[in-house]
Amino acid sequence: MKVTFIGAGPGDPKLITIKGKEAIEQAGVVVYAGSLVNKDILQYATAAPEDIHDSAGMDLEDKEKVFLDAKERDLNLARIHTGDPSIYGAINEQMVILDKLGIDYEVIPGVSSFQAAAATLCQELTLPELCQTITLTRAAGRTPVPEKEALAEIIKTTPTLILFLSVSMLNTITPTLITEYGADAPVAVVYRASWPDEKIVKGTLSDIAEKTKAAGITRTALIIVGKVLDKVAAKSLLYDKGFSHGYRKSK
Repeated sequence: MKVTFIGAGPGDPKLITIKGKEAIEQAGVVVYAGSLVNKDILQYATAAPEDIHDSAGMDLEDKEKVFLDAKERDLNLARIHTGDPSIYGAINEQMVILDKLGIDYEVIPGVSSFQAAAATLCQELTLPELCQTITLTRAAGRTPVPEKEALAEIIKTTPTLILFLSVSMLNTITPTLITEYGADAPVAVVYRASWPDEKIVKGTLSDIAEKTKAAGITRTALIIVGKVLDKVAAKSLLYDKGFSHGYRKSK
């Protein structure tokens, strides 16, 4: 028996990996994050039509009971998380339980919502001579962040900034972001990337909070900040005629 943590992707059920889909198909028990995962993913749970659990209303003790029950019945369990489980996936505490129970587990990565947001924007997040660093983080709210990871500290190098779980605080964090990026820095807010009701709001740090409020977006959205959004940068050396690498000689 094994538990497989599966990244279901950002929303579109076709953005799950083939390996993740196959793991769901082969599982006798399925636990999915019902508040975030598109329920269309459950169409792949063909071996567990009567043993599907929504984790939205479950605490760790509830999950432990399901893990233990699956172990006693020798059934593989698919634990489906939204996006990629390595990013704000809360899988570590579940693995601690599995270690205690002596249950084997693995992780199948998924497409993160920040990647889906970049795709829907047709946006490269790193551009030559402009920005080569992407920072994934969140603003401090009900869940605190380490002091050294406060926004004022981590934005000093002005990376392409991806803020998870922070859109409800947009009005309070933009003054901090302006100190390094400037009031005219481009911003995009992407609501429910890859879902049918996806929304995109674009603006600058000076007006994005107002525009996002007007769009009625208060949760389930990513904030992307950075000059890369202007799409003005030097060309990559990769395809330059004078640039050689292991697969092509310079001309």
